[in-house]
Parts: sequence; C-alpha cells; structure tokens
Amino acid sequence: MAWEVTRTVRVRLDVPDDRKSDLHATNSKFQYCANRTADWAWRYPEGDCVTSKSEAESAIYDDLREETDYLHANLVQKAIKRATDDIDNCVDRLAEGENTSKPEYDTFSIVYDKRAATYYRDKVSLATVNGRVECEYDLPDDPEGTPHGEYLLNDDYSFSTSTVHYDSEADKFYLHAAMEREIDASGPEKAEDSRVLGVDCNVDDHIAVTSTGRFIGNADYLNHKRREFEKRRASLQQTGTRSAHLTYHRIGDRFGCWSEDYLHQCSKQIVAEAKCHGCTHIAFEDLERIRERISDGKKFQQWAFRALQEQVAYKADEHDIVVETVESSYTSQQCSKCGCTLGENREGQQFACLDCSYSVNADYNAAKNVARKLAFKLQRGQKSLAGGAFSQYALKSGIMTVNATDVASDTPVSAERESTDKPTASAVGR
Repeated sequence: MAWEVTRTVRVRLDVPDDRKSDLHATNSKFQYCANRTADWAWRYPEGDCVTSKSEAESAIYDDLREETDYLHANLVQKAIKRATDDIDNCVDRLAEGENTSKPEYDTFSIVYDKRAATYYRDKVSLATVNGRVECEYDLPDDPEGTPHGEYLLNDDYSFSTSTVHYDSEADKFYLHAAMEREIDASGPEKAEDSRVLGVDCNVDDHIAVTSTGRFIGNADYLNHKRREFEKRRASLQQTGTRSAHLTYHRIGDRFGCWSEDYLHQCSKQIVAEAKCHGCTHIAFEDLERIRERISDGKKFQQWAFRALQEQVAYKADEHDIVVETVESSYTSQQCSKCGCTLGENREGQQFACLDCSYSVNADYNAAKNVARKLAFKLQRGQKSLAGGAFSQYALKSGIMTVNATDVASDTPVSAERESTDKPTASAVGR
C-alpha cells in the first residue's frame, strides 16, 4: 500500500517587467470564468445549485472560451472546477443550517496544473493570454533546511497542481508549489504491533485532549476571537460603504489566517505527542457524529475540528503515522478503566465512574476510549479473534494493550464491550 504526501512551498517568482501585465490579464480572465460559473451554477433558494464540474463544462465551457478570447483551455477548466467545488462546500453549509452566499472571486489566484505550466527545479513556464512566460525562482542562497531545499529542490518530490498569487503591497508574484511524494506504507496499519494516540476534540475548554493526558489549545480563546470577528463584520455590513466592504474582506482574510495558524500550532503538538510515544496511529472521533451533538450555534467548531484533523493528517503523513476516525458513541459516558457505560458517569468536565469509582478529567477519559476503539479495530482487522496480533494505545503513564481476549489497564476488563457501540448489560455493569 502507498499514499501521497503533499507539501506546499511558497516561492517568489522573478517575473520579467514587460510580462507582469500578461499575468494580471490572465488572472482577470481566470476570475471572470470563476465568477461566470458561480453565477450560472448558483440556484439557491429557487432551485438546486450545480456542483458538478462536468455538467458546468458541458453548459458554459465553449462560451467562456469565446468570452475570454480563448483563454488557455486548462485555465478555463480550473476556474470552473474552483467555482463548482466552492459551491459544493456552500451547499454543505446550507444543509447544516449555516448562512452562506454565492462565491465571488476578486483576488489574484490562478490555478495551474502540468498542462498549463511546465515546472522545473529553478523556474516555471506559465501559460498567459499572451503566450508563455518563464519565471525563475528567487531561492535562498543556502536552501538546506528550508522548505525550498526539503521539497522544491528534492527529487523525491514531484510538482502537482499549484497556484500563482500576487502581493499588491510588495508588487511580487508567488508560486504556491504543491510538491508530492509517494510513501510506501507496507505498515503501520498492517503491522503486527500498533500503538494508537487517541484525541478528543472539544467545543469548550481545551481544543483537544490526548490519551496521554496532553491538553492542547484553548477552545474558549478561539471562540472569543471568532465572536469578536463576527461583531466587527456585522458592524461593517451595516455601514454599507465601499470602504467598509473592502475592510470586511480584509479582516475576513486576517481572521482566517490567524485561526488556520492557531490550529496549525495545535496540530503540530498532537503529531509531536504521537511521535514522542512511538505511535503508529492517531485516532479522532468521526466528524459526522460530532456534528450531530453540536448545536447549530456552534458551526464554527465543526470547521475547526475538520481543519484540525486535516492538518494533523497532513503532518502525520511525513512521519508514517496513520490518522483514522472511529465511532464516537458513548466515548464520553464509558469508563476507560472498567467499561461501565452510564450517562451519569460524566458531569461537566469531570468523569466519575459509578461502578468502580475511577475519577478523572472527562475529556482525558474520552480520549482513552477513542484510542481503545481504533486499537481494537486494528486488532480485529489484523488476525482472527483466535490470533495473537495486538495493538496498543498510549496513555499518560504506560500503554494499554488490546489483544484477542482482553484489555489490560489498571483493572483488567473484557474487550468484548468494544465490539459494539451499543451498551450491553455487561458493559454498563448493571
């Protein structure tokens, strides 16, 4: 088995002065195609929006080529794909009760794949409205240890679909180069011995808690920043001036960058914790079940959970750590020590088992249950129940082993309770 690892490197382009206008003109037509596609595909609330790229291409591709004086065919296709993908995301948000509107495109961002661009290790050739332009990379004198050296100049990585951006304040063009590498994954998901780090995500208090007792991030702080952003945005919307409109978009980008970076720091800590404990897997709760238990007023947390998982998966790939999700049923109610599953076991942030009196932070208890679920799933997938393969999950002190017949913890308990998400008489201890 193999999977792709992708790393994005931001590299400044040395664009000839007499060709800069060609890139700006290309961007204008690329954004025109994206906006025109959004206008055609957005049918809400009168009808169903079109989210199929092939359907949109069949309907408007020829018109867009003609309307843009035959912009490079692949750029037109990429603009259509950008709009339909964004509308698909909007449809998902509408289905979840969120307020959203038709996507609009007014920034400099052109998507290039290998049909519209030729990538080299020191330069790139880009299709424009006026033929191709070759742009050399502005690389550091000593790229060793930088993303340029590790990925852009590394022959183990190949170029994939990338984007060109423009910084108007600095008057500079940048290539966000997507570098891909295929990793042989003969393990660890097929390894005889696996170790799992469980992660419990939270709306309040800490953003994530691991099965090793690591408390990461501050969900309350993230929510506070979000509320302040929403207040400012609402105030600008009420003002209604063009200046307010421009400021509205600027602060939106600023908050987006801040929150992405904050979650980036959290994801780094999760992966570092997995590496520290020699884990082969990181387990999260399934996002669909998380959405079910979060109120409509907390849709932002759903985005945060999804973004955190994606960033963890992105970073974990490089260390051959597999990220998987498990059913979230009863992880907050089940005692990670004895298996008693009762809603009364948890009160706020404290978990106190009514059967064995085990008392611990509720999120830490849930994280251990998340890890146990994946560990047991791996064990079952590796051999029959009569086999001897086993999985482990990392704890605050030591590990817990899930094998064919039992689960070793502070107090030995049966592993059979892990075979179903529904509590049974033996599972609840009553």
